[in-house]
Amino acid sequence: MYLHSRLENKGNFFRKIKDLDFILLVSILLLGFISLATMYSTDGGEILFHTKSHFSKFIIFTLLMLLISFLNIRFWFSIGYFGYVIVIGMLIWTINFGITVSGSQRWIDLYFINIQPSELMKVFIILCLAKFFHRKRLENINSFYSVIISLIIIFLPMGLVIIQPDLGTSILISISGIIVLWFAGLNHKYFFYSLLITVISLPFVISFLKPYQKIRVLTFLNPDRDPLGAGYQIIQSKIAVGSGGLFGKGYLKGTQSYLEFLPEKHTDFIFTLFSEEFGFVGSVFLLILYALIIYRTIKIGAISRSYFAKLFCYSFGASMFVFIVINMSMVLGLLPIVGSPLPIMSYGGSSMLATMIGFGIVMSAKIHSQQSIA
Repeated sequence: MYLHSRLENKGNFFRKIKDLDFILLVSILLLGFISLATMYSTDGGEILFHTKSHFSKFIIFTLLMLLISFLNIRFWFSIGYFGYVIVIGMLIWTINFGITVSGSQRWIDLYFINIQPSELMKVFIILCLAKFFHRKRLENINSFYSVIISLIIIFLPMGLVIIQPDLGTSILISISGIIVLWFAGLNHKYFFYSLLITVISLPFVISFLKPYQKIRVLTFLNPDRDPLGAGYQIIQSKIAVGSGGLFGKGYLKGTQSYLEFLPEKHTDFIFTLFSEEFGFVGSVFLLILYALIIYRTIKIGAISRSYFAKLFCYSFGASMFVFIVINMSMVLGLLPIVGSPLPIMSYGGSSMLATMIGFGIVMSAKIHSQQSIA
């Protein structure tokens, strides 16, 4: 009996491995390899702190992703609200006891890693809302109760992150939540009215921004107003991208990066360094890789039997698309600088952890795609 049980468990384990989406997995691993090679370049062609740290985090979080994928999709459904509440608690803890860096209190010291709960919220708000809208009838989705509860779920973490202060991440969290509402079937008139109110209120909102946030908006409108100050970063970023040309300057030969003209090249502006070294062709390849990852994520949602899994995969895939577009638009000067990391590519443990948790849940949806959730 014991032997039979062990053989059955072993069979289930190999069956789960077989049911993984290997195209998605290989694409993530390839993106990770590219990110490591780019991080090595940011360290000047040496294996220094950023390269070592990025490598270890990528390995650990990839293994975590695989571990998460083996958990039944029903487990992720069951902890949808609980996970959201835990991250809310972490955000409150951050405000009171978090680590302050450059005037912002965004991190919790867990001794082995400094974690940024706001990054985790980008995933757990999707998980929470996906559970909330699971099995709701269309007429109930547009009810006053559903709309109010959804807005509370979105605005609560937004407010806690704005207090840190981190306006950029709070906007990205709200986008993740709004995407779920869109796929859940919320009446389009709510989105239209919200957009209209946002546009009308922009002049008033700007007046409440902190000085550095106002400078970012003014720099976006005219980077040349302060080329050696606030506009320096975006001007150098554009120069680096433009100098890459069609095929780039070659690996480890990016002059803007190696001559230290490009600030924050290992975090939010890592695409700039990659584009300078590999040019337009390399950038297109990176975009195709991201597109393949998003496509496979959405396809897993399409074949999933449970509405919860569908809603999570669609929303997570769409959120990834938005995060990528915002980061690349930011470094190209098409959007103000909002501190949005490029998924997996940018240096940062919290961002990578959140991304890998998201992909782990997507993989779980793939392995258990034929399971329904009552």
